[in-house]
Amino acid sequence: MSRNVEGQTPMSAPVWAAYSYCEAVTGQQARNFAYGIRLLPTDKRQAMSALYALSRRVDDIGDGTLEPAAKQARLEDTRVLLDRIREGAVDEDDTDPVAVALADAARRFPIPVDGLDELIDGVLMDVRGETYETWDRLKVYCRCVAGAIGRLSLGVFGTSPGAPGAERASEYADTLGLALQLTNILRDVREDAGNGRTYLPSDDLAKFGCSAGFHSNTPAPGADFAGLVHFEVRRARALFAEGYRLLPLLDRRSGACVAAMAGIYRRLLDRIERDPEAVLRGRVSLPGREKAYVAVRGLSGLDARSVTRQTVRRRA
Repeated sequence: MSRNVEGQTPMSAPVWAAYSYCEAVTGQQARNFAYGIRLLPTDKRQAMSALYALSRRVDDIGDGTLEPAAKQARLEDTRVLLDRIREGAVDEDDTDPVAVALADAARRFPIPVDGLDELIDGVLMDVRGETYETWDRLKVYCRCVAGAIGRLSLGVFGTSPGAPGAERASEYADTLGLALQLTNILRDVREDAGNGRTYLPSDDLAKFGCSAGFHSNTPAPGADFAGLVHFEVRRARALFAEGYRLLPLLDRRSGACVAAMAGIYRRLLDRIERDPEAVLRGRVSLPGREKAYVAVRGLSGLDARSVTRQTVRRRA
């Protein structure tokens, strides 16, 4: 058995190794995510790493070079794996460390594993090359690939006992996922265009003269690209404002984790708003010192207290 950490039940060496593998994947491939979950206690950090590792596998299938039919087959194989996890049919000595870690996490926490089926549904939309005419249609996609992750994460975090409004926690987690995903979409418009994908609603693109797409480091002639970006930034800010109402419902360290991850994306949004064309020239990112500041702010509880004060004012 592995050593006992932070009062948790000791786990077997194979399970510990499986979690270690998932944490390595997370640290290497998801710097913003890894920055946030390092604020969690060990058991929650491990569970979040397992969720990320499986989510990453699904995303990599969708983004890979296989033919669409082969991608669909691989994604359906992943659904079969999720069925095994739901049924408790993954053994500790299974050769798939992600399956071992996620199966253990699902036993330890009330994780709504069906959310990973929703992620697969969203990635299948990418495989089919779907585009989105309206924000309402894009929201369906965002809920699959990001809102579901918010709800899965909430299964690990849980809510603080007696927290007022806790019955809406899942709704807020979903909305915060939408805010993060819309920020991702804005940040990655050039990269996605290079991969033949356009996520922003075609109605919005037409409204701002941007229907030609984003295949250059400058906007197309006559396009109001800055207007489009500022319009989508306002939409994302409204989603953040609603989703942040999750923070006071969480314990201190879970709230710090969410505040750190969401805070990084809010600051990315600030940078995109100040210089919209930056997303056409390359990937907008934050320096490590700024991420560290966001993490400290989350740990201090400043964001959670700010949301609580705003909620009280609205009710007064």
